[in-house]
Amino acid sequence: MDVSNVVAKAVAVVGAAAVAVRRVTGGTPEPAWGSTPAIPPGKSQGAIPTLKMPTAQGWAPGHKPTAAPGLAVNAFATGLLHPRWIYVLPNGDVLVAEATSVPRAAKSVFDYAKISTMKRAAAVGVSANRITLLRDADGDGVAEIREVFLENLNQPFGMALIDGTFFVGNTDGIVAFPYEEGATRITAPGRKLVDFKPGGHWTRSLLPSPDNKQLYAGVGSLTNIADNGMAEEEGRAAIHVLDLATGQSRIFASGLRNAVGLAWEPQTGALWTVVNERDGLGDETPPDYLTSVRDGGFYGWPYSYWDRVVDDRVPQDPAAVAASVTPDYALGGHTASLGLCWLPEGTLPGFPAGMAIGQHGSWNRSTLSGYKLVFVPFADGKPCGPPRDILSGFLAPDEKVSYGRPVGVTLGPDGAVLMADDVGDVIWRVTAA
Repeated sequence: MDVSNVVAKAVAVVGAAAVAVRRVTGGTPEPAWGSTPAIPPGKSQGAIPTLKMPTAQGWAPGHKPTAAPGLAVNAFATGLLHPRWIYVLPNGDVLVAEATSVPRAAKSVFDYAKISTMKRAAAVGVSANRITLLRDADGDGVAEIREVFLENLNQPFGMALIDGTFFVGNTDGIVAFPYEEGATRITAPGRKLVDFKPGGHWTRSLLPSPDNKQLYAGVGSLTNIADNGMAEEEGRAAIHVLDLATGQSRIFASGLRNAVGLAWEPQTGALWTVVNERDGLGDETPPDYLTSVRDGGFYGWPYSYWDRVVDDRVPQDPAAVAASVTPDYALGGHTASLGLCWLPEGTLPGFPAGMAIGQHGSWNRSTLSGYKLVFVPFADGKPCGPPRDILSGFLAPDEKVSYGRPVGVTLGPDGAVLMADDVGDVIWRVTAA
């Protein structure tokens, strides 16, 4: 008998019971969205927090996400292996980073349950550790050419091309490779420029500065609330910036539990990011968020969240809490907002300028949230209204299965919106209907 599976099932039953009790006793709160969200008081869920994820099913033939009115969606590429992030080269080739979380050793009964649940939801597994090149040579909106662009990487995620050098955000650092225009494969060895602590929130997004002199990287925390102490979190929960001329790297902003997608807002020139907040305090507490990022800014983690609300599960630093910056826009509790892309006005019919956000979907909620590609409108450099769906239908109505999970989002070479789906193993393409 596999004892770990028995323990996992037992904890899963307890977790499901906890979900039912929380629904009966606390109800389902209103989603915490917008610039002034209503965030319920945090209440610790204890040693066995809410654990709920749908079984990964994938898309049946002919089945696809639901596009908003006026939009159409088609599969740009299928049959990938956990596609997470997308980058478009100047010649129109589309690069896809294929990687996933790797199961860690379980240290508690809850760890056993969580790892078992994540396996069922296709959230952990064997990582492909490669970047695949897709080319739509005939311009019909479907890639018919596919090549392995780079392989034998270490959980690759972010990508950037600057002046003939191709940069990859591996979980353990930034690596640079020589690139020749039009190449479909890189075989030359890479040069490691920056070291990051691997694991935990393992994704390492990359974004060049507008003048291509600097490279920004998101590095997530190891744990939920610095469970192993702040020394283990040194250099994490931050956005780093690398000066490409000097090779010097520094922390640009901190207190960001897991800053993933990065994008520039063109009117103000500000850097924006989406951040996954902490778990174990309730369905809507605290919300994930979209925010502009200040050089030297501290955003609260792990001591506090949103507008200096103290997390009393954490040994406190009052000075850090007092100095923390309130985020700009709440994205709902545990939506796992990962992808981020600026969409100029006119990109999609009926949509103004704003940010497209790939919401991977929750696990720490009694009622699931996320599992959508959403849009937040902007005016005068700031979010200016409620969110709108671009793509939905990734989650079955009964919440038992997911057909897909949105991750990275970017503009394709033809101006269409491309989105990575790491459960459906698809790159979706969104255009006018």
